Amino acid sequence: MLYANDLACVKGDRPLFRGLSLRVAPGDLLRVAGPNGYGKTSLLRILCGLAMPESGEILWNDVPINRDRESYHRSLLYLGHAPALNDLLSPLENLRFACSSGGDKVDEDACIDALVRIGLAQQLDLPARVLSQGQRRRVGLARLFLEADRKLWILDEPFTALDVAAVADLTSTLSEHCAAGGMVVLTTHQDAPFAKAPTVLDLAEVAC
Repeated sequence: MLYANDLACVKGDRPLFRGLSLRVAPGDLLRVAGPNGYGKTSLLRILCGLAMPESGEILWNDVPINRDRESYHRSLLYLGHAPALNDLLSPLENLRFACSSGGDKVDEDACIDALVRIGLAQQLDLPARVLSQGQRRRVGLARLFLEADRKLWILDEPFTALDVAAVADLTSTLSEHCAAGGMVVLTTHQDAPFAKAPTVLDLAEVAC
C-alpha cells in the first residue's frame, strides 16, 4: 500500500500545495486532477522518490520510501509525460533498453509481442526519430504489458496523443492491473472509459 501524509511541495519560490495526504491500496486507481501548474507532475515525482517534498512523508507497505528505495523501486513502474526514447534506436531496441535499465530480464519475443499489441507492428525496426508523437508514446506504454509484476504504476498523462482504440486498450490494461491487485496513480485531462470510476484527487483543493 502507498501512503502519503501531509505533503507540501514548493517549486522554486512558489508553494504549490500543502497538507496533502493520500492512500492507495491494492486494486485502487487514483486520478490526480487539477489545472496546469498546480503540481500534478511534481506530486508524481515525489511519490516516485525522484523529488523531495518540502515536508511530509511517503510510506510503502508502512516503511518510509527513503529507508528502502531499492525495494520500493522494484515494485514501481513510472512513465513520465515525455517519452524517453533514443531517436537513433528502433522501438524494439528502446523497449529492450528501458526494461534492462530498470533491472528486468529482457525477453525479445515478449518485447515484440508488447509492441505489436500496442499497435507498432509496422514500426518495430524504424528509428524512433520518424515516429509520430502517438507512436512514440506507445513505445513507452508497451512496458505495461511486460511489467505487470510491478505492483504500483505511476503514469503522467498516459493517454496523450493516443487514438480512440489505443485509449480503450490502455484503459482495459490499467483496469486489469487493478483487478489483479495492482495499483495505479495517473494524471490525465481525458475522460477515459474505465469500467470502475477512479478515485479523484483534485490538487486545486490543496493548492497554496
